Amino acid sequence: MAKAPYRPPVPGPAFIRLLAGFADGPLPAASPDMSDRLSQWVDWNRAVALSRALDGRLPALAEDAPVFDSAEQAECARVRTVLAGSITAAAEGRRATTSDDYAPHRQHCMAVQRSMQASTGRLRGRLRDMLGHAGAPMARLAEVDAVMEQTLSPREQVLLGTVPTLLGLHFERLRAAASPAPDDSDNAQALPAPAHEGWLARFHKDMQDVLLAELDVRFQPIEGLLAALRPR
Repeated sequence: MAKAPYRPPVPGPAFIRLLAGFADGPLPAASPDMSDRLSQWVDWNRAVALSRALDGRLPALAEDAPVFDSAEQAECARVRTVLAGSITAAAEGRRATTSDDYAPHRQHCMAVQRSMQASTGRLRGRLRDMLGHAGAPMARLAEVDAVMEQTLSPREQVLLGTVPTLLGLHFERLRAAASPAPDDSDNAQALPAPAHEGWLARFHKDMQDVLLAELDVRFQPIEGLLAALRPR
């Protein structure tokens, strides 16, 4: 049996490592460092807006912004738990299916991504409102975060939008690897149930891991805002 080609470990968060593991063929060369990559994503209009947020006059304090307390932190934790639970529960339910069609999995992946985007966006905006009520330096931080979200979110959504496609390629490769060879007439009659269930169960687990890792990535800005709001 031929051995899979060795691939050096991919640096970066779990989300990147998992997606890189689905790649078919050699991985691309290392990408530029963060500062170089950001310079490609931030056009001059956004750069001016970011400069104003960093160096301009401090924004006026919000009079009616909600105040951060333990209940708000608990709400962030609750939303994250609900989203993670929906990912794992769906994966458990799908393990009972034997469908060879990727379309339902793609729809599920996209639905989970929309839910994550909506929930994290709402939390992030609310936490920024609280920063605006926590004093002038915190209000500036909130303004910087708003500019960064406006600047990076379009690019982020394009990149995250490739996840269903990458999972689809992974699905097809796993299915092809488990299928009998075209000239194997004895085995072509039917694929043994354990073999079928094995590759499909692996795919379900891989998709669950990817979506949970994406949830971690989407919560990183929220964790940063929470850290700024927590009492010292």
